Amino acid sequence: MRKILAATLLTGAAVASPALAQDVNPTFTGPRVEAILGYDHTGAGSSVDNDNGRDDQSIDGLLYGVGAGYDVNLGSAVVGVEGEYTDSTSKSGRSDPTDQFGFGRVKQGRDLYIGARAGILASPNTLVYVKGGYTNTKLDVLAGNTNVETDTNFKLDGWRIGAGVERAINANTFAKLEYRYSKYEDAHIDFANGTTTDEFGIDTDRHQIVASLGWRF
Repeated sequence: MRKILAATLLTGAAVASPALAQDVNPTFTGPRVEAILGYDHTGAGSSVDNDNGRDDQSIDGLLYGVGAGYDVNLGSAVVGVEGEYTDSTSKSGRSDPTDQFGFGRVKQGRDLYIGARAGILASPNTLVYVKGGYTNTKLDVLAGNTNVETDTNFKLDGWRIGAGVERAINANTFAKLEYRYSKYEDAHIDFANGTTTDEFGIDTDRHQIVASLGWRF
């Protein structure tokens, strides 16, 4: 009887050990979703020179949105793909209805991003990473010296790079702190009557510092 009981306990321990190990170490791999909140700054790029004395104009506000991605843990390194949908409270001030970094009075609209990231595990629970990809955003034109949005907007195409730190809270939840820089170099205008201009060159920079809280499946 003792031998049977000992064998049963050993068999149970052997089955439980891999299961426990799996519970401890599934971080930084698989699909994930997250909520995003942070600081947003959009302004004239470094090569802008329109001789109007306002080349440093910009808009600042609160960035918010959601993201999703899929990561693969390679052991000491992690690679993955990701996408985001964000919006922002940034908009031109009503005190100066004149030219604002080349777009007039505008409000920052929705932003779409798709890209990839790669990082190294600084510790079993901490990932340090870099990222990059494509971004497309809108600048909604405001009506005169008001906060009323019109049906005319600028569509901006560009690229984004960034870096951040992700910390696994447990096997399923994580928190991130990230800086990203976006450069927009092409744009077109969608008018209220449905017509669209041809693409034209621009030089617009965007800086963001964001925090995220997410869930990994």
